Amino acid sequence: MTTGPDSPSPADKTPRTERGRRTLRKLLDAAAQEFGEKGFHQASITSITRRAGTALGSFYTYFDSKEEMFRAVMADLSGGVREAAREVLSNEGDAFDKERAALAGFLRFVAQHKEIYRIIDESEFVDPQSFRRHYESTASRIHERLLAGSAAGEFHPDVSEAHAWAIMGMNAFLGLRYVVWGKELGPDQVAEIANGILRAGIAGGSTPPA
Repeated sequence: MTTGPDSPSPADKTPRTERGRRTLRKLLDAAAQEFGEKGFHQASITSITRRAGTALGSFYTYFDSKEEMFRAVMADLSGGVREAAREVLSNEGDAFDKERAALAGFLRFVAQHKEIYRIIDESEFVDPQSFRRHYESTASRIHERLLAGSAAGEFHPDVSEAHAWAIMGMNAFLGLRYVVWGKELGPDQVAEIANGILRAGIAGGSTPPA
């Protein structure tokens, strides 16, 4: 997974070699699987390092505790969501095209990291700050796109932060239903349906939902 600017480990433990970065990557991926399958409390450091194929001491090279690793996994997954959208948003298209592409990119990311739902839900209790940071940063990025679309006359001039949170909620539950729970519809189909809702609700000249 490509990580964003959020640091996956404390600054003084950030790997400085390619080998170290590969080891950290293995630990983060293994931890995501462990937390996703067992939950935070049942997950163990020993099991994580076993999954990663690393020595137990490698864990403490990068993390001081299981709690610290959980925060790193949250930052890593949240960064992955950000990058999944960023990769597709470079394509040309209007504001609606960008929202459709961003949702499809998110759904494809979820298909590869289904554990993200359990980990994020559990973070509300394990690490509330990470839980809130994930949703606030995601909503902020959507809001920025809405404002850009509004400035271009493609979205209604009164789009607000509340609209961004509503769209984020819709996207999250579509991922849960059509990726984690079932695959009756593909990412592009789901994104097209959601895009139809946006076109009916916040297009320029329309009256956005209150």
